[in-house]
Amino acid sequence: MTGPRPPAPGETAAPRAPAPRRLALTLHARARAVPRTLAALAGTALVAAWAAYALQSAHRFGDTARIPVVTLAPLLASAAVGTALHSDSDELDRTAVRPWWPRRLTLLLLLTGLAAALLTLAVPGEPWVFGAAAMVRNVLGATGVAAASAALLGARLSWLPTIVYLSGVYLSAPRTHGGTAALWAWPMQPGPEQGAWWTAGIAFVCGAALYAWRGSRPEAR
Repeated sequence: MTGPRPPAPGETAAPRAPAPRRLALTLHARARAVPRTLAALAGTALVAAWAAYALQSAHRFGDTARIPVVTLAPLLASAAVGTALHSDSDELDRTAVRPWWPRRLTLLLLLTGLAAALLTLAVPGEPWVFGAAAMVRNVLGATGVAAASAALLGARLSWLPTIVYLSGVYLSAPRTHGGTAALWAWPMQPGPEQGAWWTAGIAFVCGAALYAWRGSRPEAR
């Protein structure tokens, strides 16, 4: 058996087929609507940057000017990440030879890290109490809730519990910081508040673990 014929002089070689791993990653990203999610995250970051600048320039709210941005921007980002956790091949994922939980977890971590990085750029400089630290914390907490919701309700409804909880906290959180409010009203707390970080971190770890273990809930087509 002979190998492939080498190209003749003056003849260009045929393009190589994409590597199987690269092709699999491309198909996996398209199945999860990753390009659309990346576009949504970029758009959210741009809107957040504009809103943060406008509120800070008003000079009427002081150190609390960025609270709407660090609360609502992570909500939109987590909704975008949650929709990317949908799978069109639930049966194949569950019957695959290799376990799928590392791929699920990797996808979630990459999208969460990208969302946190983009939104952090939207709130540079002062005031530091409602700047980058609060933004990263809220992205982690909101994405954790969305990931758990995707596992329990399905990816297409993963935004619902997040928007209900964060909207309720935004409307009912006390003006004072710390204490028990740091545990249940963590999205409205300053960046250095340790109780808020613990709650958001636990929400992300639990949500990520649940999604990695179960995947998104199958949805009726």
